[in-house]
Amino acid sequence: MNQDAITSFDGPYRWLSNFWLTPIKYEGRHYPSSENAYQAAKLPNGFRVDFEYCTPGQSKRLGRACPLPNQWDERKVEIMRDILKLKFALGTALAEKLIATGDRLLVEGNTWNDTFWGVCKGEGENQLGKLLMEIREDLRRKF
Repeated sequence: MNQDAITSFDGPYRWLSNFWLTPIKYEGRHYPSSENAYQAAKLPNGFRVDFEYCTPGQSKRLGRACPLPNQWDERKVEIMRDILKLKFALGTALAEKLIATGDRLLVEGNTWNDTFWGVCKGEGENQLGKLLMEIREDLRRKF
């Protein structure tokens, strides 16, 4: 792995984590983090959970307990991309920090066995890291 890679969204890079508290307005609702907005997006029509008032950890637990809407697996990456674009909107401090990571590889290394969004024990798709690098590139073009 690239020695210059950021391999954990913790410590000085905690702001890359979806648990980082930064207001997100998604589909007309306000959330305290991108994790909260993502978990709320999982809810099928007719279900209501107040993800706006949970911690990111609470929202993740609640989201896991809810039934998933139809075609969730086909839509979840696009939904995460939309939410991350809001978190790292052009002109915000977080967008500037993301741009400042340069060309470093961003890897959402974890110990909780998330091998879709991240990498655990050297295995995983790192979808979150890939989305962040894609958004970083888009921001550079617009900057």
